[in-house]
Amino acid sequence: MTIADSVFPMDNGGSCVPLPPEEENRIVSELIKESELNLREGNLYYVISNRWFSSWQGYVGDCGGMLSTGEQSSIDQNAGVVHSENADRPGPIDNSDIVSNGNNYEGNDLDIHRMLVEGTDYVLVPQKVWERLSEWYKGGPALPRRLISQGAAQKQYSVEVYPLILKLTDARDNSVSTVKLSKKANIRELYELVCKIKGVEQKKACIWDYFNLNKHTMLAVSDQTLEEANLVMDQDILLEVSLDGDHSLGNELALVPLEPPRSSMSIAGGPTLSNGHASVSSFNSYQGSSVSSSLTTVDDKYDNYRGERGGLAGLQNLGNTCFMNSSIQCLVHTPPLVEYFLQDYSEDINMDNPLGMRGELALAFGDLLRKLWSAGRTAVAPRAFKGKLARFAPQFSGYNQHDSQELLAFLLDGLHEDLNRVKQKPYIEMKDSDGRPDEEIAYECWKNHMARNDSLIVDVCQGQYKSTLVCPVCGKISITFDPFMYLSLPLPSTVTRSMTVTVFYSDGSGLPMPYTVTVLKHGCCRDLSNALAAACCLKSDEMLLLAEVSASQRT
Repeated sequence: MTIADSVFPMDNGGSCVPLPPEEENRIVSELIKESELNLREGNLYYVISNRWFSSWQGYVGDCGGMLSTGEQSSIDQNAGVVHSENADRPGPIDNSDIVSNGNNYEGNDLDIHRMLVEGTDYVLVPQKVWERLSEWYKGGPALPRRLISQGAAQKQYSVEVYPLILKLTDARDNSVSTVKLSKKANIRELYELVCKIKGVEQKKACIWDYFNLNKHTMLAVSDQTLEEANLVMDQDILLEVSLDGDHSLGNELALVPLEPPRSSMSIAGGPTLSNGHASVSSFNSYQGSSVSSSLTTVDDKYDNYRGERGGLAGLQNLGNTCFMNSSIQCLVHTPPLVEYFLQDYSEDINMDNPLGMRGELALAFGDLLRKLWSAGRTAVAPRAFKGKLARFAPQFSGYNQHDSQELLAFLLDGLHEDLNRVKQKPYIEMKDSDGRPDEEIAYECWKNHMARNDSLIVDVCQGQYKSTLVCPVCGKISITFDPFMYLSLPLPSTVTRSMTVTVFYSDGSGLPMPYTVTVLKHGCCRDLSNALAAACCLKSDEMLLLAEVSASQRT
């Protein structure tokens, strides 16, 4: 639908004549550049259907400086859109193709379809750009989303296109409703929203982490974010309302035990207190560290995992996290890693390494590995590990698909830095090879590498390349051995193909016979003829005539 002759109210002196496309382009481009210079957490951006936005760009031309706060800049996806003199002015903004139907969120705006891709299905525009486009074209609906910052060491801005959706079960009547709020919202805000929806006093409310319909931990009113509390998309939470000091238990599910029994071994092999939780005195010396929160323990059945085969538990997907689960399963079934993390590795944790994560990643991984190697085959939900991963590598936050090798590379590097036994890395000056034997150079290079990097990951996953450099002028040869942790190998490409050809005898001396031959993919008819002649034992006085018969010519 086009409305080339339609008019809209403008800000250019009250005129109802639409602005020229070049002027719209200029205004939007300036507003986008202005927003790029004022990136702040909490800024509003709007989701627009890429179908409509592409038609608008075809009308006005490409806008420079599109939003680049997300993982992928919209300008990259819309590159190549050029203004067409014959393009019609697009109709009203139409987001109907990306909006989900039947939203039932309490007190929240519309949601969009899951698993949409920025630049392919939608684009993100700053608030001022949306206001101008809405003024010029009307339509909608408006889909506002906020800018959030993620990451512990390095802050990264991204638009929270998919806020956290939680299923709220009311223990009084077993009713289930859905709430939606930012994963950066805190527990206090969750209480306020839930109490407002349910009409209860906050002092009488108690909300539980109800993942998989099992009571895990009570969510105490605090400034802890929902992400830090390991709440994930579409999970359940439970509301209990106290009556005279006792929480109502209106459903049988609320009677599930809070925690499974605990063993006497902590994640890092240290002692535990009588209540089953690990003593954290040895780790609290690092002021401000949150490692202590990761010192959880494992089930009693872990103590007997040697009697019953362990390592049979699966990992539950948290959205589309199979990329993460596949990498984790590879690592937790690597024998040296299993043996290491099932023992006491607390002395190896490097709390002061500026390149590490204060041991938090290693502790979270070790905790997950122990759960997977406990007896039993119940799937484990890696929520705590996913939370740590998102905190230190915000590129893996959310629940969409990512590259498995990138995740594996980050995980191995992070585990190495957290477990690096070298506390003070010395400066080492590399020597020239000077014609020495390769064995001597390799030993020296590896010794120098180990002087700065000494961990289980180095022992198991690292090796050395031999690099030879020859000067084209003087002919001097320089040989070095460089460490590596991954080998990128090309997949072998098949250069041949199999073809089945049916041979008919023109004199009727034999029945039709199919022959399967192997020829080059980019070969010619002569190659096929020669291969077929050898397969059917063609005589010297015989010849082959090749013909391709289509399905429509068969009788």
